[in-house]
Amino acid sequence: LKLAIIGQSLFGQEVYSNLRKQGHKVVGVFTVPDKDGKADPLAVAAEKDGTPVFKFTRWRVKGQPIPDVVDAYKSVGAELNVMPFCSQFIPMNVIDHPRHGSIIYHPSILPLHRGASAINWTLIHGDKKAGFSVFWADDGLDTGPILLQRECSVEPNDTVDTLYNRFLFPEGIKAMVDWAQPAEAIHNWIRGHDKVPGAWTVIDGQPVTLYGSSMLGGSVPAGQALEIEGASQPSLVTKSGLVLYGTDGNALLVKNLQFEDGKMIPASKYFSSGESSSVELTDDEKKMAEEIKNIWKGILSNVGTIEETTDFFKSGAASMDVVRLVEEVKQKCAGVQLQNEDVYMATTFHNFIQMFVRKLRGEDQEEELVVDYVNVNNMTVNMPYQCFIDGKFEDAENSKSYDTINPTDGSVICKVSYASVADVDRAVAAAKEAFDSGPWGRMNPRDRGSLLYKLADLMEEHQEELATIESIDSGAVYTLALKTHVGMSIQTFRYFAGWCDKIQGKTIPINQARPNRNLTFTKKEPLGVCAIVIPWNYPLMMLAWKSAACLAAGNTLVLKPAQVTPLTALKFAELSVKAGIPKGVINILPGSGGMVGQRLSDHPDIRKLGFTGSTPIGKQIMKSCALSNLKKVSLELGGKSPLIIFSDCDMDKAVRMGMSSVFFNKGENCIAAGRLFVEESIHDEYISRVVEEIKKMKIGDPLDRSTDHGPQNHKAHLDKLLEYCETGVKEGATLVYGGKQVGRPGFFMEPTVFTDVEDHMFIAKEESFGPVMVVSKFKDGDVDGVLQRANDTEYGLASGVFTQDISKAMYVSERLEAGTVFVNTYNKTDVASPFGGFKQSGFGKDLGEDALLEYLKTKAVTVEY
Repeated sequence: LKLAIIGQSLFGQEVYSNLRKQGHKVVGVFTVPDKDGKADPLAVAAEKDGTPVFKFTRWRVKGQPIPDVVDAYKSVGAELNVMPFCSQFIPMNVIDHPRHGSIIYHPSILPLHRGASAINWTLIHGDKKAGFSVFWADDGLDTGPILLQRECSVEPNDTVDTLYNRFLFPEGIKAMVDWAQPAEAIHNWIRGHDKVPGAWTVIDGQPVTLYGSSMLGGSVPAGQALEIEGASQPSLVTKSGLVLYGTDGNALLVKNLQFEDGKMIPASKYFSSGESSSVELTDDEKKMAEEIKNIWKGILSNVGTIEETTDFFKSGAASMDVVRLVEEVKQKCAGVQLQNEDVYMATTFHNFIQMFVRKLRGEDQEEELVVDYVNVNNMTVNMPYQCFIDGKFEDAENSKSYDTINPTDGSVICKVSYASVADVDRAVAAAKEAFDSGPWGRMNPRDRGSLLYKLADLMEEHQEELATIESIDSGAVYTLALKTHVGMSIQTFRYFAGWCDKIQGKTIPINQARPNRNLTFTKKEPLGVCAIVIPWNYPLMMLAWKSAACLAAGNTLVLKPAQVTPLTALKFAELSVKAGIPKGVINILPGSGGMVGQRLSDHPDIRKLGFTGSTPIGKQIMKSCALSNLKKVSLELGGKSPLIIFSDCDMDKAVRMGMSSVFFNKGENCIAAGRLFVEESIHDEYISRVVEEIKKMKIGDPLDRSTDHGPQNHKAHLDKLLEYCETGVKEGATLVYGGKQVGRPGFFMEPTVFTDVEDHMFIAKEESFGPVMVVSKFKDGDVDGVLQRANDTEYGLASGVFTQDISKAMYVSERLEAGTVFVNTYNKTDVASPFGGFKQSGFGKDLGEDALLEYLKTKAVTVEY
């Protein structure tokens, strides 16, 4: 259903979140204006999701509906209004407008105690039963027909909060876990009670509530056994959390545990929760502790003195007070990344201050979760395989994973976490927090540069390990991976690290308005949270080309590596922690483009998306970015780069570089020469020499230092290349060499040469992205004719010309419609030179100062004096 939510408060927020989880589309949220600069909790949740939010001071004036307000409401097209609590202030033409009318969630057993304070009156009147009603709104006086009711008994010591916790449970709290069920049923029970009242069980003789359940996919991590009453087998306390088993032998994972005294701990810390020693506070930290004590006093007004042992919840605090405490502490002590959950995990004042100080000092970093080690290429390689969110590795929310494949033999390297939309939202939230409140946003640019230099040094220190991972995950020849994939990545981070303290604006003379004088200057500022989506051909280098500029500019990022090549990006994340990059600044999410990439395009908190990939996907991304929040976009897309070889070229160099222009990195190269135009008088000699050199190429294991040509990146791509060659033959092009899969395990393809390619053919127009040389003749001396043919494409990424006539070289380079032109060379990119395409090859630049500008915004400031 298309729903409009009309209400406010944490209860309204919970109603909103639950309805969205159930699959309904909330087309509009109507709530109260911000108070003291703070939005209502319902508005906060909706704005975070990008849901339209309307904040009306009132719906009526002197009893009459306000036309503009009603019109704004009607514009969202709701099919049903959902109103937490009551409706007496809402006009009837709003209540009756949707096709299904309006329903109200109400905190009492109607017809008793109408109005928003009904639950309070339940206690004031000494009622024996409390409950919850859902009813149709009719005339705005909470008198409509009842749809559903739930009730629970009122206990002698009940409070408003304890009654809320039982609203949806007719026989009181009956959320104890029944272990005589399959794992999925247990998981559903725990997640169904995740907020209130919580699903509980008995561990070591005491009730323990379980929070944060997910089904566990793949192998169960190692851990320490823990007996649970009634469970089919012992649970395991692991680094990831508490692993529980159903009667079917399947497992689920619980993240947090809460004890009877209200204290909550990570389930992974069950056996060590009381072991940490107290930290000694500095004088400055003691002053902060006094500030926080005053905040506690303001909230716990019923408590005379805040002692070290004062318990926040036992002193009467409720969930709304948690929000207030967190927000007040964050306001007083800027830079501390405090979450609501932290309060539940440190309920006494002493423990709260200890937790706060550890966060202030940066000592709250979680240790990295499980990381696989494998022996390959005569070394032990450390390969993280989980999502990297907010400074730590963790499984995807649903524990889903997938196999990443070694293209050399088709074997599984390891299972990699498959990120969900919820993981994207968590990563973006972490990046936003890091930008808005973390040390990264306040860091001196020179210090930021120092961290990026350190990161580059660590990449160099681990270059053999990175090159090995790149080789087994992408099929890149090891020596090329070492020099280019990794080597240029290191250079890129060093180059942009040097830019950090050189980002500056200008002073601009403007017309003086006498008698005053004016000073106008510009500032270059970071954009905020940026998304980066990279391809599979140069996994680490593409990461570096975009991330280094993004980070140097002061942004934070969420990066999605290609699904088939995630491992070097995750290794890079590990190195970023060692370099001291603050948590939340870099987040890496392996997974599908359709899920992760699409959510990044749609997310309202992302201000820029940088993408390298195909033109069709680039168009889809651009559309999503425009429709979501008009985020800035830079796109490096497909190519069909022409290379023109004139008869007056240096033939040896033209053959060598022409082959490199096509076969470099197995042809999986965005600027690969998609079509060679060879002058007629040298055509046959050129082809003969190319074929002669191809026959000398060694095809094989990319880790073998003597290998020239490794496997294609993945099987689907190999199949596409074989189909591409079949199409070329069917259209009448001459297959001079190759065109087949190599007869060995893995995804190897023969280097291929086509001649007699005519301009109308499929292979003349479409990119192969593989080791396929497509050659056409042109008449001797026909410079303008070959230029016209070279430019007759919707792509314009790169191009090249070989001639020893400098005048001809300059003439051709000026007229080639491409972002990069190579003269008597090819593939010669440098970190200082801007890189990007024209036409449907995209817009925006990687590398050079131009790339830095892609991740900055210009602010103009005018001062009158």
